[in-house]
Amino acid sequence: MSSVNGVAVTDPVGAVRELLRQRGVALGLIGADAAGNALEDGIEALLDREVRTPEPTEDECLRFYAQHQADFFAGELVFARHILFGVTPGVPIGPLRGKAEQTLVELSRHPERFAERARELSNCPSGQHGGNLGQLSRSECAPEFEKAVFGSMATGMLPRLVTTRYGFHIVAVDKRVAGQVVPFEAAREKIAARLAEQVGCKALEQYVAALAGKADVQGVNLNAAATPLVR
Repeated sequence: MSSVNGVAVTDPVGAVRELLRQRGVALGLIGADAAGNALEDGIEALLDREVRTPEPTEDECLRFYAQHQADFFAGELVFARHILFGVTPGVPIGPLRGKAEQTLVELSRHPERFAERARELSNCPSGQHGGNLGQLSRSECAPEFEKAVFGSMATGMLPRLVTTRYGFHIVAVDKRVAGQVVPFEAAREKIAARLAEQVGCKALEQYVAALAGKADVQGVNLNAAATPLVR
């Protein structure tokens, strides 16, 4: 049985949440019987008190800007198609991914079948239009999709599946329209937020590791927990 200090848990994320709950109770921030919104608010209060996230400096923001110029374009557009293998409750992930990968292999050999397979298989309304998404800008895409589609200047079908919160995508980029680099002054707020998020995730991981080191954790690998999701 998996447990944290004798309290049963079902998975790594549950174990992390239990560590945080117990710490909050010990500090008087969370009631022993707290549940639902009261528990969520208590965990937030605990993290606000004990996990410090320093603001990124101007030099750190400038360095990030210089190293990631490709991320700061305005007016950049792509014309793309996709086939979505949607993740929905009750759908087994392994077979779904397998079907998506099998279809990607087929379309790599026979790209002319893309529209047909989109109509047959896609869980997106665009499937009825051959998977056509039309004109896309960065702000219109999920972060994972944006990274895959705007992360290079290549056109054609992407060689690997794109995984997002919605499922697995087979993506073809038909055309690109180049944009212009956004000045640092206009990008600074976005850069600072991104750096703060990265530092915050790392600080949270270290905090959870410190709590785990002082706790009796049985039968669960906390390294497998997506700790940023806890917050």
